Amino acid sequence: MISVNILGAGNVATHLFKAFQKSENISVNQWYNRDISKISTYKNEVSTIDNISLLEEADIYIIAVSDDAISKLSQSLTNKNQLVVHTSGSVSVYDLDKTLRRGVFYPLQTFSKTASVDFSNVPFCIETIDKQDLELLKNLANAIGSQWYKISTEQRQTLHLSAVFVNNFTNQLYRIAHEISDIQNINFDILKPLILETANKVQHMSPYMAQTGPAMRNDKKTIKKHLKSLENEQHKAIYKLLTESIKKTHGR
Repeated sequence: MISVNILGAGNVATHLFKAFQKSENISVNQWYNRDISKISTYKNEVSTIDNISLLEEADIYIIAVSDDAISKLSQSLTNKNQLVVHTSGSVSVYDLDKTLRRGVFYPLQTFSKTASVDFSNVPFCIETIDKQDLELLKNLANAIGSQWYKISTEQRQTLHLSAVFVNNFTNQLYRIAHEISDIQNINFDILKPLILETANKVQHMSPYMAQTGPAMRNDKKTIKKHLKSLENEQHKAIYKLLTESIKKTHGR
């Protein structure tokens, strides 16, 4: 049985708690947050605290807070015998207090509080300073049915950057498409099968090979028509930028 203390109350912390609660091989001893009201919903399921000095021993302390707060929070931990990990994609393992046993347990996935998460589809990027601690994080990932990858800080930061492109930027393009279609009273649901097919294609072929559309074909007439129909100057700029990027990639 792996014992865990969770520090933080954001989306990642909440989903990890739910996943740990379902596992027969993980015990969540305590859940800390500075504002205890944010975790009060779970007070009947786990010991919730807002005083970090009340943290009891656990095999792993998981810091799941904003990037800027990780280092300072780690300095508040007085038990130096337990493994302390953060869940950030961009923060170095060395940002944790150097007196601690340090590691990273980064779930490469998008988390929203209202959307359920199947952790069998969530890869974890794990890293530790001491080799013996790596096995503990492997077991933690396995206990919730997740795949794990031994990833260095530099590799993880590159993955996080790549994730911004495939997730955050892509979602912003969805939002723009929703706005454009909504202006003409078109149901955005009509576009959803296309969204799914595009995502499915890159499971089986490279994004380079999956590319289609007017920029790929260098269809100047259609591109010109699209730009003319866009009234929002920011949308026009994004269209032009991505069109030129696709044309350059494919030598058009």
